[in-house]
Amino acid sequence: MSTRPASLFPLFAGLETLDGVGPKIAKSLEQLHATKPRDLLFTLPYSGIDRAIKPSVEGLDYPCVATVEVTVLKHHPARGRGRPTRVQVEDSETTFELVFFHARGDYLQKILPEGARRVVSGKLEMFDGIIQMTHPDHVLAPEDASELPAFEPVYPLTAGVTQKVMFKATRAALARAPELVEWIDTSQKNKAGWSDWAEALQQAHNPQNLAELNAADPARERLAYDEFFAHQMTLALARAHRQAGKGRSSQSSGALHNKVLASLPFKPTGAQLRAIEEIAADMAKPVRMNRLLQGDVGAGKTLVGLMALLVAVESGGQGVMMAPTEILARQHYSGLAPLAKAAGVRLDLLTGRDKGKLRVEKLAALAAGEIDILVGTHAVFQKDVSFADLRLAIIDEQHRFGVRQRLELGKKGVFADVLVMTATPIPRSLSLAQYGDMDISVLDEKPAGRLPIKTALVSTGRADEVVDHLRGAVRDGKQAYWVCPLVDESESVDLAAAEERFKQLRAALGEGVVGLVHGQMPPDEKDAAMRAFQAGETSVLVATTVIEVGVDVPNATIMVIERAETFGLAQLHQLRGRVGRGSAASTCLLMYQAPLSEGGERRLTTLRDTEDGFKIAEVDLEMRGAGDLIGTAQSGVPRFRVADMESQGALMAVAQSDARKLLHDDPKLETERGEAARVLLWLMEQDQAIRLISVG
Repeated sequence: MSTRPASLFPLFAGLETLDGVGPKIAKSLEQLHATKPRDLLFTLPYSGIDRAIKPSVEGLDYPCVATVEVTVLKHHPARGRGRPTRVQVEDSETTFELVFFHARGDYLQKILPEGARRVVSGKLEMFDGIIQMTHPDHVLAPEDASELPAFEPVYPLTAGVTQKVMFKATRAALARAPELVEWIDTSQKNKAGWSDWAEALQQAHNPQNLAELNAADPARERLAYDEFFAHQMTLALARAHRQAGKGRSSQSSGALHNKVLASLPFKPTGAQLRAIEEIAADMAKPVRMNRLLQGDVGAGKTLVGLMALLVAVESGGQGVMMAPTEILARQHYSGLAPLAKAAGVRLDLLTGRDKGKLRVEKLAALAAGEIDILVGTHAVFQKDVSFADLRLAIIDEQHRFGVRQRLELGKKGVFADVLVMTATPIPRSLSLAQYGDMDISVLDEKPAGRLPIKTALVSTGRADEVVDHLRGAVRDGKQAYWVCPLVDESESVDLAAAEERFKQLRAALGEGVVGLVHGQMPPDEKDAAMRAFQAGETSVLVATTVIEVGVDVPNATIMVIERAETFGLAQLHQLRGRVGRGSAASTCLLMYQAPLSEGGERRLTTLRDTEDGFKIAEVDLEMRGAGDLIGTAQSGVPRFRVADMESQGALMAVAQSDARKLLHDDPKLETERGEAARVLLWLMEQDQAIRLISVG
């Protein structure tokens, strides 16, 4: 089935083919990301109005919406311009008024003839002691009252689209929903108590009460599962496709590992040993490894990365480790150098700064296989860089690299294994959505001997006390970071803030004590400032957020973050992780400007109360939502219409294991359930997955 099944054609027609949708309304619906009937099926009501008929409006809790049967008593035409027409009506217990502005008298006489019985529904308010319903939503003859749902769904709207239009359009789309063969595993469906797809749609669009608008309602949960399942099928197909491509087995005897372990002054954590084992097992298989190594700040990813690189070297191949910035690449290089020396392997560094003869020599050594492990920035992507036998590529801080660059890298080595490392803890649901095609190793233990970082909140009014505290610390030989606020998007304003703070601290602490580093400096100056701080020549480093990821100065024990409330939680956690890397006790001062917003207060207190990056990431996800957390479309995380990654992570995990199992049992999707899953992929517009099946 490499073309869309005919049963789905009506759902992929133009919106104008639906009753009551003209070109103008179709254009407006695009604002709701709806361009075809299928999109309306997955645009569910978010609220509802109780339209059940009440005996009377007497004694209700105004303002409220009510539906009641009345007798029309008398019309009172508008007295003067801009005044309303009032129609007096009576229910079984009391009289009240229907109020109409700018209404034509003959029209009102037609729909509300005096003496007639009518059912009216709308918002009731008390005004000057009189109960009023202004512009009723519905006026019906009693025999037509059954048309009114007892609980009316309320849909998201946009300019030019009313509830009436939305109701009619969704009903027209629902009439086209075909009965489809079930793609959900039968036992899973029965256990969850879900109905068939078409029935679940009907139920989700016709809730009977507020409880049925909840994400956990079986009809909605089933539709959310369908979205997750289609997405996880796509990731599982990509994974299977990659594994079907040739890979190579890289095996190690452990000799190089043992040399490195013997040279370490500490014992690796249980989490590190587990990750090293998982990676070695993957590399030994004849299929390509595609693994994500996720560690909290300071959990020791670099050691795990090196052990993986040594497997490649011991198998007679080469490895590369790439970092997003030159500062980070140099730091990885200096961190790995003593370990590589202990193992007796040749390590080299390649950045954009290597020019001329030096670069030519490095490239020749790399192509001849003399360099075992290369550390670099994305400069290793350039056309003239070739390896003798690249077996493993490690990408650090994945979110700075697009998926396309991941593929580019794979092309450098024949069937090279790929390991992606990140120090940004990702909530489980997000990592399933973003990296669901990868296997995941998690480093969730801190190396032994690391002391907790004491975190405190200080208002900006106490900045002088903070500077005094710093003066004493510098006298005692301690080092500190002072991070300046993110003023706005423009680098120049951030820069002004940093330079201003630099001058103040230099005046307070003395010449030569304070360094400055910011994003607009030429790379050489930036590196010189970082090196001076690393070497202890300067005691305080004033910085914009360029130091966020990976800078390692074990002697730095104080982190001051100015206007901390302007930073995101994940960023604050990363910045705090720059201290507490040695054996001395460290502090992090979060300086905020009062009064704090509710969100600002929650971010700062969360950070004060925990150092667990995974907990912090969950709070961050809850506060910001998935879209903001990972940035724009490039992140590769899908937009779900019904499903909610924040609250339905467990459902996504079930969808992942089910998708992988289905593909394991039926790799070509040829069984009845496999065919049904193909229809789901078409329905959910997972064209990429469909291409992978037809290629496969």
